[in-house]
This record gives sequence, C-alpha cells and structure tokens, in this order.
Amino acid sequence: MITAIGVVELSSIAKGFEVADSLLKHGKIKIIVNRTICPGKFMILIGGEVDAVKASMHAGLRIGAHTVVDHLVIPNIDSAVFPAISGVAHVPEIKSLGIIESFTISSVIEAAHTALKAARIKLINIHLAMAIGGKAYVSLTGDVGAVKAAVKAGAAVIEKKGLLVNKVVIPSPRKEIINEFI
Repeated sequence: MITAIGVVELSSIAKGFEVADSLLKHGKIKIIVNRTICPGKFMILIGGEVDAVKASMHAGLRIGAHTVVDHLVIPNIDSAVFPAISGVAHVPEIKSLGIIESFTISSVIEAAHTALKAARIKLINIHLAMAIGGKAYVSLTGDVGAVKAAVKAGAAVIEKKGLLVNKVVIPSPRKEIINEFI
C-alpha cells in the first residue's frame, strides 16, 4: 500500500538512472514515474510505506549528491494526488480555476498536497515539466473562497523555497480556456 511518496529531480539523466536503481535497492518501494523531463533533467517518483520511502530517499539523495535539483517526501499523501499526476482525475464541473506554477516538480506536488489539506477543492491535473521548459503546475477547482485559500496555502510552500513562478484564481472561467483539462 502506498502511504507516502518521494520525489527526486536531478540535473543529470545518467545520474537519474543510478539514483532510481539505488532507490529500489534501499527500500520496498514502487517506482511510479521514472523519466526524463524538460530541459534535460530526470525525475523519479516513488511510493510505498513511510519508512521504506524515507530510507530509499535518504540513499538516493546521497547518490544524487550535487545533481539533485529538488526533492521531497510526503507521508500520508492525499490519494487525490495520484489521478491528478496521471491525468485521469475526473472533475465534473469547473466552478473557479486555481493554478499554481513552479520551477520544480517536487515543489508543485507538495503544493497540490498542501492545497488539498487547506480547503475543500478538487485537483484537475498536475503537469510535470514536459513541454514547458522544466516547470510544473497544478490546476484545481472548487468554490471561489476555497480555491483562493488552497492556492494561497499551496503557493506559500513553493514560495518558501524561492521556486514560485506565479499563481492565479479565476472565478467562473470561460469554457474555452478549460477545454485542455476536460
């Protein structure tokens, strides 16, 4: 059962493969995503029990050393994060639209998790660094007040790291701008 996730983002593709191997050898974890991302970086997203994820990440970060761009471990991850990452989240109605944009994937996943804890919202998707210059963003919906609170909380996590690109809340967005999500 996946109760925790770990993410490591590296500046080296070659080192990414070595780190992924190390993660698997140091804990009973599952690799959820293991791939190159723009611009020439590598990301590994793992899941498993909290202690296994922590042990694997500790070893992987040691191997990754100076090539680690960003990383995180989230114990007790909200289950709504997984469908948003995979692009299969079903959102029947977009009431208001919130978007949080970051320079790293790790920080945007953490922002999504924080946003879910901060307010009653639904994640639409978490776009991880492909075809957007290595940046990442999370989009979410709900009542305007909830979306504002969630975006504020999620963006604060990224801002602490100095990695926030931008954040917006659009009340009652026009259908034409949300067609990409539905």
